[in-house]
Amino acid sequence: MMRALSIALGTALLLAGLAWTVYDSHAAWVTFVAFGALGVVTVIAGQALAARRERLGGLRRQALTVGVLVAVQTAIVTALFIELMFVSPHDAFFTALVVVDAAVLGLVTTWAFGRRALHDIDATRATLGAATDGRRDVRTGVEGGGELADLAADVDAMISRLDGEERARRSLVAAVSHDLRTPITSLQLLADAIQDGVVDDTTARDYAARMSTHVRALSALIDDLFELSRLESGELRWSMQQVALGELVRDTVEAMRPEADAADVRVRAVIEADDPFAAGDPARLQRVLFNLIQNAIRHTPADGTVTVRTTRVGDAVEIEVADDGSGIPEAQRDLVFEPFHRADPSRTDGGAGLGLAISRAIVEAHGGRIWIADADVGTAVRVRLTAA
Repeated sequence: MMRALSIALGTALLLAGLAWTVYDSHAAWVTFVAFGALGVVTVIAGQALAARRERLGGLRRQALTVGVLVAVQTAIVTALFIELMFVSPHDAFFTALVVVDAAVLGLVTTWAFGRRALHDIDATRATLGAATDGRRDVRTGVEGGGELADLAADVDAMISRLDGEERARRSLVAAVSHDLRTPITSLQLLADAIQDGVVDDTTARDYAARMSTHVRALSALIDDLFELSRLESGELRWSMQQVALGELVRDTVEAMRPEADAADVRVRAVIEADDPFAAGDPARLQRVLFNLIQNAIRHTPADGTVTVRTTRVGDAVEIEVADDGSGIPEAQRDLVFEPFHRADPSRTDGGAGLGLAISRAIVEAHGGRIWIADADVGTAVRVRLTAA
């Protein structure tokens, strides 16, 4: 309140100075007393109304109250000057008419601006209410600039984000249900066959081995989901250290060689002469390499080659896993890192489609980047990490 009172008294003093300059000290004194006293009263009344604005009701009533307060102040100032400055009745009459006209026009203009603002507020509130009821196809429709337009734009963006998250959640649930249903159905059929005694001992042992395979697949899926959830929520913590990428790549390639030989795919490592070092967690980075190499082997035809290459790029290091497969269309290059996404939905091999999603989460947790790079043949996945 002190700042508002200072502004009111300062304005009265400024007006008094103007009156002194144009007329005399008496006019200055009358101007200061009139405007100063009325300004103090108006500020106190305005602050009191603002402190109890909830009793006034909605913004429409609050805006009307402010308009009435300004109109009353104008009328009082006019009446005081008519009385103190000995204006003729003729001048007083027309001055009063001017004040009334100005007050009415001011209220009308204020109402017009307020109605537009309140319309935007009502549109934003209605949109939020519809979103609360579960609708995601609503938007505020507020255009232009200013604080209300920015608020409406934030509301629209929030609803769009909620819509995207809910779509992703539904897709995730559907994908998880699909990947769980297949092994569970197989387990049920195999268990029923063994329990009903419709198979001999040799076939029963074979069925038991298949059941064990399905159980391991289910366990791996659950572990991957749990790890992806912890990675995306930031719950996992690990110690960062200098990692010799050349050694890490060689060890991972050798570990994946039996799987590559079984698929008749050649896998090789190409390391820079100056073995690059990266800042990271060795176990997590090796998990990324396992996922990328395994995925590359799976999509490489027989007699093809998977190449794992390390390079240094400025203050960063890159790992590229390239294959001789059919490649990934440019429109799907960002989608392949989404959970349960499969470029070819008809393929039943290759796990649940969480490998690249987990790899992206690990790389981004290291402050790095993973993407599908342009390649003349096949697919090239690149990982960029901070050099150590």
